[in-house]
Amino acid sequence: MHVDFAEFVLARTPALLRFAYLLTGDRHLAEDLTQEALVRAHRRWSAITADVGPEPYVRQAVLRQFLSWRRRRSFFERPAAELPERPLPDDFADRVAVSDEMWSLLRRLPRSQRAVVVLRYYEDLPDAEIARLLGCSPATVRVHAFHALRRLRAALTPARLPGGQR
Repeated sequence: MHVDFAEFVLARTPALLRFAYLLTGDRHLAEDLTQEALVRAHRRWSAITADVGPEPYVRQAVLRQFLSWRRRRSFFERPAAELPERPLPDDFADRVAVSDEMWSLLRRLPRSQRAVVVLRYYEDLPDAEIARLLGCSPATVRVHAFHALRRLRAALTPARLPGGQR
């Protein structure tokens, strides 16, 4: 079955951008990663479509671009002049602030841990598949998930959650 590259790009770019955004937390960087993955896929398009199809290949290309992205650590830091006030529950602006805080916490995770969190909880992939994509063992995937969740839980103390609940 032959899949036209232009048709694939038009049909799948929004999903690929969402995936890249979840990995990076930055719309522009997600666009860069997706574009780079599509450029690389275009070069090998006939071989890719002859194998398992373009979707798994391009998703893995986005993931690999994210994991090997050579950026300075300061790229992910977001300076603030003063600490924000703790949001009150049940207010749309407060929910947005809590969501923004979660994105900030996710950005602080090491790339491999963040990739595991996205692949496990957004893509709903089993550990064996995540291990195959990352080129590691399923045990390593579980260790990355454990450490990522531990870091997120530690950062989300009861006082910082809406209504002070866990």
